[in-house]
Amino acid sequence: MIKDVQNQKDLRNIPIQKVGVKDVEIPLRIERKMPDNTSTLETVYAKAKMSVSLPCEYKGTHMSRFIEILNDYQKENLVSTDIEQILFDMKKKLDAKNAYLKFSFKYFLEKHAPVSNLKSLMCYDCAFEGEVDENDEYKFYLITKVPITTLCPCSKEISKYGAHNQRAMLKIKVSYDNDKHIWLEDLIQMAQNCASCEIYPLLKREDEKFVTETAYENPKFVEDVIRDIVTKLNENEIINFYEVEMEAFESIHSHNAWAYQKFQK
Repeated sequence: MIKDVQNQKDLRNIPIQKVGVKDVEIPLRIERKMPDNTSTLETVYAKAKMSVSLPCEYKGTHMSRFIEILNDYQKENLVSTDIEQILFDMKKKLDAKNAYLKFSFKYFLEKHAPVSNLKSLMCYDCAFEGEVDENDEYKFYLITKVPITTLCPCSKEISKYGAHNQRAMLKIKVSYDNDKHIWLEDLIQMAQNCASCEIYPLLKREDEKFVTETAYENPKFVEDVIRDIVTKLNENEIINFYEVEMEAFESIHSHNAWAYQKFQK
């Protein structure tokens, strides 16, 4: 019989809150919202991060079981709605009180340039995140990072010619009841609506003129963007938790501007 080192006793009396595997590359089946408000399934490349709590008496967890669980679900065409059941399987098979799972992936949306209407693909960093606690309470989080443009109101006010602008990143993490649903597409558009202007992967001269002038007529501090997105999130009755983070990659400073807000019902 091969010796099972993980099940040996540990005498240091230190439980570990999270232990597991990360950057596990898998195909992930997710739902995409279509223009006619129907949906379709598509496969994206994702990286999984999985962990469980480890009692103080155990020397280690069984790392291979995380991969076995993912493989079992992958055979059944793994989709994001399976996260809850995967977490409960992790708790059971690894004899843990808590379980955590995150799928991070690139999500591409087709965008049309604002004037020329030329089509191109825009990439967004997104994630599905879930956890089950020791009381078997399940929580799901939808996460996206949206690049946007901001233009400084102060610079516009004090400058004789123009104003400085910068690319910025707005990160949104929301949670809602399991019987509800929020589309990634809607969350991304909500973020873009709070910017001085959207960012586009493909711009011709007439599009660049539009973007430049739109941002100039809609100046915003990081504080403005945070307050605008928080207002929209507060108006959404489905959302019971959100965490938003805004970072502007300053074009005339050696530092970045940053703002953060969190809320839970």
